[in-house]
Amino acid sequence: MKLYMIRHGETNWNTVKRLQGATDIPLNENGEALARATCEGMKDIPLDMIFTSPLKRAYRTAELVKGERDIPLIVDERIREICFGDYEGLVSKSEGYNIPDPDFKFFFTQTDCYKTPPNGEPIESLLKRTGDFLQELKTKEDLQDKTILISSHGAAVRALLSNIEKCDVAHFWGKGVHKNCGVSCVELVDGEYQILWENKIYY
Repeated sequence: MKLYMIRHGETNWNTVKRLQGATDIPLNENGEALARATCEGMKDIPLDMIFTSPLKRAYRTAELVKGERDIPLIVDERIREICFGDYEGLVSKSEGYNIPDPDFKFFFTQTDCYKTPPNGEPIESLLKRTGDFLQELKTKEDLQDKTILISSHGAAVRALLSNIEKCDVAHFWGKGVHKNCGVSCVELVDGEYQILWENKIYY
């Protein structure tokens, strides 16, 4: 089994560093263009199926990268983005920062010090559901020879990879936040996932 994990294309909230999380923001014009360019770049990869987050930005990215392929596109709630609760829609960059908790930045820098926002989802919950998703793929005999695209989100993709790396929460981000439409490749070898490469750009 080979997995290609893609972060969704750009949204208007991405451009101003608004926290999206569970908020269902669509791709902007550039985001659609990035996904189409990624489709072209991945055209020779023999995808058999696609799993996608239900959120518009990931689902649309999946549709665009799918292109003309006649393959199933399956929605799975476990690969949706982490929820930031009451902080969704607020700005996380230094210019215009309006999140009530000044230490929210630890989400991106010192994840073990991060405090879940009111009504938000803990990182441990994100790791659990994405880990369950990976484990289910691993145990399905009919998927063992498949090449699969997983269309998801910045934190959710890193959660998938963190599960594979078996790293602690402090090292959650690994090599950092992936670019919009950044693609990572994972292969299942002898019952264990191996990361082949991470955050490749096709545009």
